[in-house]
Amino acid sequence: MNTALHTAIERTGEIVLGKQTAIRQAITCLLAGGHLLIEDVPGVGKTILAQTLARTLGLEFQRIQFTSDLMPGDIIGTSVYNRADSSFRFYAGPIFSQLVLADEVNRATPKTQSALLEAMEEQQVTIDGESRPLPNPFFVIATQNPVHQLGTFPLPESQLDRFLMRISLGYPDAGAERQLLQGTDRRELLRDLPAALDADRLLELRREASRIHVADALIDYVQALLRHTRDSGQYRLGLSPRAGLALLGAARAWALLDDRSSVLPEDIQAVLEPVVGHRLQATLPDHENGATTAAGVPELLAAVPVP
Repeated sequence: MNTALHTAIERTGEIVLGKQTAIRQAITCLLAGGHLLIEDVPGVGKTILAQTLARTLGLEFQRIQFTSDLMPGDIIGTSVYNRADSSFRFYAGPIFSQLVLADEVNRATPKTQSALLEAMEEQQVTIDGESRPLPNPFFVIATQNPVHQLGTFPLPESQLDRFLMRISLGYPDAGAERQLLQGTDRRELLRDLPAALDADRLLELRREASRIHVADALIDYVQALLRHTRDSGQYRLGLSPRAGLALLGAARAWALLDDRSSVLPEDIQAVLEPVVGHRLQATLPDHENGATTAAGVPELLAAVPVP
């Protein structure tokens, strides 16, 4: 593995204890140039993971706390009239940062949630008819609470599809939890955490990931996975071509973390659940409300033969 990437993962693991798989998935997502959704109950470390990644990757960071009264202008910024020269002056919102934490994104109204769409997809925002580019790199890490909790507004499919990956942290194991209870507050440790990368190096690594070779047989494998979700009758909605591109991009980044120059079937399988779990709608009795699920991913892996 690239030394800087190894250091970034190691330092992040010093703050976010016992979550090596989630840390690797998060860095895979950022290397693939995508946005990350972290879904879990409050208090398991979603926010501290985002803050730690920003610090170890050397990125400018802004946090937006989503609430029911948050307005789109609070995210993207607003123009204010200047009487002195009879003109409007634009004041940039927190979205103009390299890594943006959208904390508890599903507590805001759909109108405010939609303010993220253009930014995440186009890496720009349009205000008063003028398009304003966002920094490069630009990543959104959003956290959301389970949809059954009070005061939440479920993200629509179009919004979910903007996230390359969705992961969950879960509760720590007994050893990690004991270390948390006995140790120093993680935010205090975060203040002194040195960066392992910077924005320019991260962009170089993204370009390296995009050049990882994918054999034709693995393209066939990805197409077979997509086709099964559309034709098997197991899912309300099949996976789109965008989902296939996301799967290949994440697999390339996963291979880069293992310091390989080509993708293996195991790479595709490793990233399948976080990439497609939030895009699938299983036709199961306990998902009659159309909620996305990762429950169908093992069935998908079992049904499609590996080349």
